[in-house]
Amino acid sequence: MATVKFLLDSLLEHPPRTAPVVLAGFCAFLNLFVTQPILPLLAAIFHAGKAAVSLTVTAATFGVALAAPFAGLIADRVGRKQVIVWSAAILGLTTLGCATANNLSWLIFWRFLQGLATPGVFAVTVAYVNDEWPAARAASAVGAYVSGTVLGGFSGRVLAGLLSQYLNWRWAFVVVGLISLGIAVILWWGLPAEKKFAVATRRSHFLLDALSHVRNRRLLATYVCGFCVLFTMVALFTYVTFHLAAPPFLLSPGWLGSIFCVYLVGAAVTPWAGRGIDRFGHRKAVMGASALGVAGALVSLAPNVWVILVGLTLCSCGVFIAQSAAVSYIGTVAFHNRALAVGIYVSFYYAGGSFGSSAPAWLWDRFGWPGCVGLIVCVQATLAMIATFGWPARVAKPSGTAYLRTYPE
Repeated sequence: MATVKFLLDSLLEHPPRTAPVVLAGFCAFLNLFVTQPILPLLAAIFHAGKAAVSLTVTAATFGVALAAPFAGLIADRVGRKQVIVWSAAILGLTTLGCATANNLSWLIFWRFLQGLATPGVFAVTVAYVNDEWPAARAASAVGAYVSGTVLGGFSGRVLAGLLSQYLNWRWAFVVVGLISLGIAVILWWGLPAEKKFAVATRRSHFLLDALSHVRNRRLLATYVCGFCVLFTMVALFTYVTFHLAAPPFLLSPGWLGSIFCVYLVGAAVTPWAGRGIDRFGHRKAVMGASALGVAGALVSLAPNVWVILVGLTLCSCGVFIAQSAAVSYIGTVAFHNRALAVGIYVSFYYAGGSFGSSAPAWLWDRFGWPGCVGLIVCVQATLAMIATFGWPARVAKPSGTAYLRTYPE
């Protein structure tokens, strides 16, 4: 896999400095979607409907959407390493809190707290690397970090499925929580001390700057694209677990966790996605990605598990390509305060994930998996339309733009 190879190359090149950064990325997304493969199990345990248990995903992504724009502001005042370490520790503690939940409401509450803590790791680590690493090595360090997020998101889902099947659903949260606490200790010990950090003294006009970004038609279109991207990914992988847990498939939690292997295939196409974007442009890249998403969603209607996995793979590839195009496009149309522009994008992105985990529920109750697929197809068509009419064919790149490529977790 290209993602794993890139990660190993980065670790071998600069192991003492890069390894903690990779662990930070791993920790950030180890917890976020941990309930996805065990949703059918939770529905049975808590005697709840699909819409209710899907709130365990919604609460976490909603917490991320709320906290993302503010994580950087806090780090600018108290120090980035300190925020990263404490956020990782809070992630571990709140994950252990999930294991104590006696009812679904408490589980949702702890999941919301997990979401609030997550941006303190994933958003601040990128800023930390850009500040502390030599310019010639920063890009490779960020790339290694992103690979860590991909592996973390995958590992959390697989661990949750296997532990819930062979031990108990609470053990899934205990093990993931202890791993997160262990990583927090490693980050405290292993992250290099900050040498270039300076407390922000400039008065920040946060609301005025944010409003100017939202008023930028091209940026607003990009934000809505981000909303559609994670809506698709979360809706697809949340409700396909219910589909595959039901007759005629009857997959166990362990097998449901293993379907996220296709997620790694989607991540592997991302290194080549950037080249395609540079060659064909952002708009055409999103249109092609949307076509892949629609095709994959439709293929998943087949009554065969292996064919469904092919459909999930196609859709994952489309989502990763669209995400790369949308995030890199921010650098071409945000002419000031680009960190805030990315932060707002992250909020829209995870807001889309929140709606993607809950909105399809009523369609499932009436039409089952085909109803969810129909909604995903509509969202992908909307994504293509926004890119077609909201983005011009060519945009002059502002000088000094640094492109940031991130990945759906």
